[in-house]
Amino acid sequence: MISTYLAPLDEVDQARTDHLAFIDGLERAGVLVSAGRQDPPVGGILLLNVDTEARAHELLADDPYVRRGLAEYAATGWQPTRGVLADWKSPAA
Repeated sequence: MISTYLAPLDEVDQARTDHLAFIDGLERAGVLVSAGRQDPPVGGILLLNVDTEARAHELLADDPYVRRGLAEYAATGWQPTRGVLADWKSPAA
């Protein structure tokens, strides 16, 4: 999932602590593979281990950035075939 900020960065950063707590919850639930802010900071990228785009959007509907109208997410499917994630398997698998 690739997010795009819809508000100035200072407004986004006011919600960052809540957003990072939300991301921690995704990690504890075992659906987050990796996450980080884009550089320059115009949004972020979340690698999620979910079966469908609908599930990804369902999960991210509770992101404080989304709930406060600060960011939106677009889904981009991806299957790693090379590099350090090429042989990655879900911990739930």
